[in-house]
Amino acid sequence: MTFSVKREMNQGITAKTYLDVEDLQVYQKLCQLHLEICDLSHAWPAEERYELGSQIRRSSNSSPAQLAEKHDDRHVRNKVEGVNRSRGEAGETIHHLFMAKLKGYIQNDVYAKYRERYKQCIRMLNGLEKSLEQHLPEHERRWTVAETSGEYGEPLPEH
Repeated sequence: MTFSVKREMNQGITAKTYLDVEDLQVYQKLCQLHLEICDLSHAWPAEERYELGSQIRRSSNSSPAQLAEKHDDRHVRNKVEGVNRSRGEAGETIHHLFMAKLKGYIQNDVYAKYRERYKQCIRMLNGLEKSLEQHLPEHERRWTVAETSGEYGEPLPEH
């Protein structure tokens, strides 16, 4: 995989041939969600500080951490595993939010907004996984990736 991202350096603008984990939109969104979840959970009752509050803070942090852990791995299958784990932690965070709603710590509209934002991240992680899997031999892929048309339904150019 080769990406071209402009980055300002001391001597000017240079191009790099890879993305840092911090460049991934999904990573940025998950980090922002974690910060918001921390603030949200600290407003819950004291008895939840080491129960639901701790669990939701850990799972919301673990989702971007799983991406960071595997991002620089040299093996594509390991990168995919990091994406899978990140998706699982996002799903666990949705569960903890649901429990907070059931316990009356957050209102339904707050739950629905966070749930949708996490679901958006899960869709982004699915796309990232599909993209990574294109670099594996076809028989090792879990996703079927078929691009039959380009922009506006035009056929893709042959390589």
